[in-house]
Amino acid sequence: MLEILLAGGWALLPILICSFVALAIVLERFWALRRAAVFPPGLGAEVREWARSASLDNAHLQALEKGSPLGELFAGALAVRDRPREIIKERIEDTGRHVVHRMERYLNTLGTVALIGPLLGLLGTVIGLIRMFLSVMAGGIGDPTKMAGGIGEALICTAFGLVVSIPAYVLHRYFRSKVGGYVVQMEKEATALLDDLSAPRPAPRRRTAAPEAATSQAG
Repeated sequence: MLEILLAGGWALLPILICSFVALAIVLERFWALRRAAVFPPGLGAEVREWARSASLDNAHLQALEKGSPLGELFAGALAVRDRPREIIKERIEDTGRHVVHRMERYLNTLGTVALIGPLLGLLGTVIGLIRMFLSVMAGGIGDPTKMAGGIGEALICTAFGLVVSIPAYVLHRYFRSKVGGYVVQMEKEATALLDDLSAPRPAPRRRTAAPEAATSQAG
């Protein structure tokens, strides 16, 4: 393997750097976009129950905001829970844009790696072919080993560029699709919370005097 890497020449170095960057992003996104980390089980029902019972304070909101992306979306809505429905909806939309941006973090970089991988491989191919032609111009075609070195460098760079770019592209599309699915589910949860916050609350019952008290006052 080391001999193959050395045969690829210096043009293989940026491809290897891209592969390490892509690997780091993939591992980080797999961990950050776990379903349990984005959608803690039972969180939606629990928050709606908090909203209905009005048992919320700043400590609840801060813990909710830091707990998960869905919790951050809920915390944004609950922070303005006493405002009109349109204001709550606008806050959900604003918070949602920030949440989605964080869930898509590093995906543009992963897409860039998928795009430039074949280009870097093509660059290595061109460099290898140039070396081959220079060797032929300097010593003729009598020594095939000189030509083999340039051809080998060209093929190795092309192969490594494709090996890096194809998985990066597939995983980039996978993470995009995963975030898109999360966004749809978040919209459903946010709509359910918005309906609960906008529902008219029953007016408190007025306490009436007991019949015994009224009788005693009349006497």
